[in-house]
Amino acid sequence: MTEQIEGNGVLTTATESILSAKDIEFQLYDWLKVDELCDRPRFSDHSCEVFDSVLEASQELAKEWFATHARKSDLNEPTFDGTAVTLIPEIKSALDQFAGIGLLSATMDENVGGIQLPQTIAKACFTWFQAANIGTASYPMLTMANANLLLEYGTEEQIEKYVVPELDGRFFGTMCLSEPEVGSSLGDVTTKAVPDPGSGDDAFRVHGTKMWISGGDHELSENIVHLVLARAEGDQSGVKGLSLFLVPKYLVDDDGSLGERNDVVLSGLNHKMGWRGTTNTLLNFGEGAHTPAGAAGAVGYLVGERGKGLACMFHMMNEARIGVGAGAVGLGYHGYLDALRYARDRRQGRPDGAKGSDGEPIPIAEHSDVRRMLLSSKSYVEGGLGLILYAARLLDESETAETQTERDRAALLLDVLTPIVKTWPSVWCLKANDHAIQVLGGAGYTRDHDVEQLYCDNRLNPIHEGTHGIQAKDLLGRKVIMKGGEGLQVLLEQMRETLAEAADRSEWSAETAALTSAVDRIESVTAAVWSSGDPMVALDNAWTYLEAVGHTAMAWLWLQQGMVAEATAGARGDSAFLNGKIAAARYFFAHELPQTGPWFDLVESRATTFTDLDDSWL
Repeated sequence: MTEQIEGNGVLTTATESILSAKDIEFQLYDWLKVDELCDRPRFSDHSCEVFDSVLEASQELAKEWFATHARKSDLNEPTFDGTAVTLIPEIKSALDQFAGIGLLSATMDENVGGIQLPQTIAKACFTWFQAANIGTASYPMLTMANANLLLEYGTEEQIEKYVVPELDGRFFGTMCLSEPEVGSSLGDVTTKAVPDPGSGDDAFRVHGTKMWISGGDHELSENIVHLVLARAEGDQSGVKGLSLFLVPKYLVDDDGSLGERNDVVLSGLNHKMGWRGTTNTLLNFGEGAHTPAGAAGAVGYLVGERGKGLACMFHMMNEARIGVGAGAVGLGYHGYLDALRYARDRRQGRPDGAKGSDGEPIPIAEHSDVRRMLLSSKSYVEGGLGLILYAARLLDESETAETQTERDRAALLLDVLTPIVKTWPSVWCLKANDHAIQVLGGAGYTRDHDVEQLYCDNRLNPIHEGTHGIQAKDLLGRKVIMKGGEGLQVLLEQMRETLAEAADRSEWSAETAALTSAVDRIESVTAAVWSSGDPMVALDNAWTYLEAVGHTAMAWLWLQQGMVAEATAGARGDSAFLNGKIAAARYFFAHELPQTGPWFDLVESRATTFTDLDDSWL
């Protein structure tokens, strides 16, 4: 339910239902066993009590400082007067609170001020903020990913001058890839970089235009650290000629103080259907509006090796892709809980079979079609949360597992799953938002209820950080065939390990058989579709392949959650919650997994419907 804020007439999110702390606790401790991470050297200073404290603080901060201005920021978009961007003041207040409790550096090393939390815990914490207010949460999401890239590839000077202030919340970060005429075709990037020895070692002057840059300009921080893909003068065309450059809004002097204004200017703001609290910008680099050191051109510093820019940028892109998937989960989860509460409160109609107006109207949650939408949404959002936290657990394994073999295996599995982690929640948790509007009926598409805004916010996620088509081609065209199919084999082995565990669980025999069939089809269909060796044929139905493998992966994780819930139910009394888990798992197998059969059939047929289509027929 929404409530009025006195004095401005703006509707805001009801903070009591944006995520389920009980579900997070179940997934972290009962299923993913994050407490076991405390036995590892990196996390040895932590405990379940520490984890719980950070989770609780995140929940409270998200509700008090983020959720309370979600609607206001949606109704009051950023404005640009030609000089500065203006946002509602609540955004900066919330971000100052976020930085103040150390969440920007939560997973990072102690030597840069981090507290070395497991990625799994940090991801659960941050999903609270994304569920509460995705627009405001985007600023720290991008900044943390920016800082992580620089920690991996930056010089000591770059880390000291730019990363440390980012982790203090004084600087924010962006990623600048796309251009107005380029979009996702990064090999066609035209932004250029000319060596500028006078500005320091590895310094360049950057010239070009970048489009759709989230957080590209604002007054929320002292400085903005842009990571810019550009082609150094004389380097080859295509993606192999791209380098990565650190281009700050303000140059930073050797003592850490802000220096000259760099030649980076905001040309204009894009107006979006969602995430309206996040500035989305068109930036011009090096047009001469400012002249650092007396010359036009944006001063930029090479990050990593020259010509290896895209490989460096993937460090941030992959983190952002998982972040987009998590954001889709948070928004879908929030919408589901809003719809659930409304359906329990709203009385309308009588039970099936009742005559006329006999008896009192019943809560709409008792109508079968509403229950269908609620249960399917529950399976999407709780399953999606599981996918995100499982991916974070893999990241922890890739960094801290006991042996290098275990670390490499986890990293490979995460690499294969990343297109699914980004895309599956962006499709199916958006479907939960669609269901939420439908459950509310006529009230659902009004701005008097949060579900309208949540849908608009989530509709951006199928596009953010690579569209479905891009992720589909990444999965089928690269991830499952890389290293001679080793990545696919790791995924299949992990799925079959779960099936082996389920073999002794007679109550899950039907689900085990269904999943076994779907897993086998991943293997056979992948081999069949690549049998001709023709990428045009193989990738014509890549999107359908992504859907089928994504749904199979979700069934795999739901089988794990369902078995844990069933085993836990006998040991504690929270029967409603645990029975809900089991019901959602069984729903997914009965109603969702069967869709993969026709999807796999289509992919295996190698139909070339889209390759053969003449655009004049459209």
